[in-house]
Amino acid sequence: MIRDVLASLGLSSDPRVVFGSPSGGAACAVVNDPTTGRPLCSVRLDDEHSYARTITQSVEAFRRWREVPAPVRGQLVRAIGEEFRKRKAAIGAIITAEVGKITSEAVGEVQETIDIADFAVGLSRQLYGLTMPSERPGHAMREQWLPLGPVGVISAFNFPNAVWAWNAMIAAVCGDSVVWKPSLLAPLTALATNALAERVAAGMGHPGLFSLVMGTDDVIGERLIADARLPLISATGSCRMGRRVGQAVAARLGRSLLELGGNNAAIVHSDADLALASRAIVFAAVGTCGQRCTTTRRLIVHEKVADELVTRLSKAYGSIRIGNPAEEGTLVGPLIHPRAVEEFLAAVAAAKSQGGQVIVGGTRATVPSLAGNFVQPTIIRAPANNQLPIAMQETFAPILYVFTYRDPEEAIALQNSVSQGLSSAIFTSNASLAERFLSPAGTGSDCGLAYVNMGTSGAEIGGAFGGEKETGGGRESGSDSWKAYMRRQTCSINFSGKLELAQGIRFE
Repeated sequence: MIRDVLASLGLSSDPRVVFGSPSGGAACAVVNDPTTGRPLCSVRLDDEHSYARTITQSVEAFRRWREVPAPVRGQLVRAIGEEFRKRKAAIGAIITAEVGKITSEAVGEVQETIDIADFAVGLSRQLYGLTMPSERPGHAMREQWLPLGPVGVISAFNFPNAVWAWNAMIAAVCGDSVVWKPSLLAPLTALATNALAERVAAGMGHPGLFSLVMGTDDVIGERLIADARLPLISATGSCRMGRRVGQAVAARLGRSLLELGGNNAAIVHSDADLALASRAIVFAAVGTCGQRCTTTRRLIVHEKVADELVTRLSKAYGSIRIGNPAEEGTLVGPLIHPRAVEEFLAAVAAAKSQGGQVIVGGTRATVPSLAGNFVQPTIIRAPANNQLPIAMQETFAPILYVFTYRDPEEAIALQNSVSQGLSSAIFTSNASLAERFLSPAGTGSDCGLAYVNMGTSGAEIGGAFGGEKETGGGRESGSDSWKAYMRRQTCSINFSGKLELAQGIRFE
């Protein structure tokens, strides 16, 4: 099936994709199907020589592209968005095959790419600077934003199409070229995605604008983050990875945009609409089999409604269909690899040893005729004292830890008690409590994303996406995130014919 999908995208002859046993001396990565446990194909990896060629081409492409007016750049991005509209089902099928996302989520991810392309088209006419008054007569001051350079993008497996687009579509209208290092757990999506974008760019006279380097961290990753020709590295992944990227990029005084882990909580107050809350929590906790950085991992419930909400959630979990993500009706597919299953089981065992009570799930899931990485979405109640150390760690799996509280301040403090600060939510009909959660003084949620009567996952592209603390502090996608991909220049113009110094200094 995957061969046919690649062929429909014009990738059947891509020399990087190998069906059967690889030949020659090039290093390869095996692409496994997390649903069946069987290999789909292999992908040839870059070495230091192909990496060097790619970066050189990207630098040359940038030098040409920055001369193109921003609204014209927007027209190229518009054409890329249209190409993804036509190919949405095919790209979604590849995501499902190699990542295990259910079809609706996979296609929804491609829609996110289309949406950010639309956003970027409008942005191409809104890269505004400022005019500022000068203290010197006969002088003018203004601020402008200029193309930055080739941008390095490092992405994780869980959003193998959209995270590239958040960066690439914005970077393109800002006048930058893009060099992408995707996860080796999802290289086929990257090959298809980059090929579509580069095909459009080359067809419009701008080859080399989008390029791909695939390889291991030691061969390709370290080169990428240390390369001074890439003024910005935008990296999405674990906190451990982010620390390494941040250190390496800072050592060469480059810029890094980091989107790292999340250990997100949803607070449910005693006056919440429990029907609404339970629906939102179920999707946020088990969507993508718990493998979103915005997944709800901690549920903080007022003690008056805790039992009722857990009962509602348990009933909902019991109706979730686990299985082949390509089949209609499946809501939860597999984890990405067997190691993720072992990490899931280890977290459940740790929770039990720390006094947690497994309410639902906690084991592998058996799916007839499929030997993939399936687990049961799990609910674990913390002990009465709320001490459950394992919940302070992010486990990339569908485990929901339930805590209780009496006072809203206690709930907010518990939510903020983890080292990450990505997404947060509160369910309440009390406007005062909602505003306290969103306090402009910063005493409410300490996360980059804060939602009221919504789940923690499912961000829209119009708002800046990112988090605080060990989540890295980066912002991608909407709002003014475009400024990360440009350099700022303050311009002063003397049209007076006289030399005037600032601050009233006389030097005569």
